[in-house]
Amino acid sequence: MHRAETCHVRPWTAPQQRRPSLSIVYKGDLERGREWERFFAVHAPELQFRLWPDFGRAEEVSYFVTWQPPDDVSAVFPNLQVLFSSGAGVDQFDLNRVPSHVRIVRMIEPGIIDGMVEYATLATLLHHRNFIDYAERQRRREWSGMRVLPASSRHVGVMGLGMLGCAVLERLRTFGFALSGWNRSPRAIEGVACFAGEERFAEFLGGCDILLCLLPLTEKTRGILCGETFARLKRGAALVNIGRGGHLVEADLLEALASGQLSAAVLDVAATEPLPADHPFWGHPRIVVTPHVASMTQPRTAAKALLANIRRHQAGEPLVGTVDRSRGY
Repeated sequence: MHRAETCHVRPWTAPQQRRPSLSIVYKGDLERGREWERFFAVHAPELQFRLWPDFGRAEEVSYFVTWQPPDDVSAVFPNLQVLFSSGAGVDQFDLNRVPSHVRIVRMIEPGIIDGMVEYATLATLLHHRNFIDYAERQRRREWSGMRVLPASSRHVGVMGLGMLGCAVLERLRTFGFALSGWNRSPRAIEGVACFAGEERFAEFLGGCDILLCLLPLTEKTRGILCGETFARLKRGAALVNIGRGGHLVEADLLEALASGQLSAAVLDVAATEPLPADHPFWGHPRIVVTPHVASMTQPRTAAKALLANIRRHQAGEPLVGTVDRSRGY
């Protein structure tokens, strides 16, 4: 007699849908991107970190890091949640082409701050210690000195009192400069005379021997470094533009230098980049030009800042550097 075989039938269940994993795509310098890729492999192995254009399944991409996104980023990444700028600014983004539900975040990391502080300090001291004058005298093989003035006799003004502007002022204060700052909204900074709003702009400018621009570029700040602004500065004042090329009316700068209203300028940014080979700035004896290198994202510290922000987003916490679209920064 044979024992009846028992048939075990599992209850039917609907097949589970593939749960999409989160992906991060980086579009930019490949050498920097590979450093970030290695960092995420160690510190966030559960996240897929991909380098453009090999971004895998587009629908899995939640985070996109770039300096210049594609024109229609939402069509490329339909489930994008956060668009990160790989630099401190976002004026290169067309905010109107980024869906309103996608958060836009600028890069805030120690490497950018340190680089900007170094450059701003160098440019300020270059003006303070008359190095542009000495460069001219060197070309003429002229050995003649100028009076060395104490830093306390120079008044340095900073336009833009955000994270970078405040860090620059903190460093310049160690030299003993008289300091002032101008911002759209009121600020209070120890050791700095702070001015706010258009109604106090002229008052701010009137005290400046050296003017530094660290403003974000918006429709309200475009062309702010113009003849009218220069005319309100002390005669012979010097300019440092480490904001954006769109802040400066270039013809007005050349005119102010020719008249002596401005004595010199250090420019790290230009309206057209790269600066055209036939541009008058290249050969001007009173202008120092650098190719947009005042500050750069540092891969190691930036990767840490990026991952920390992604963790905040996953936890439902506010992100550091979120852009206010109504202001444009």
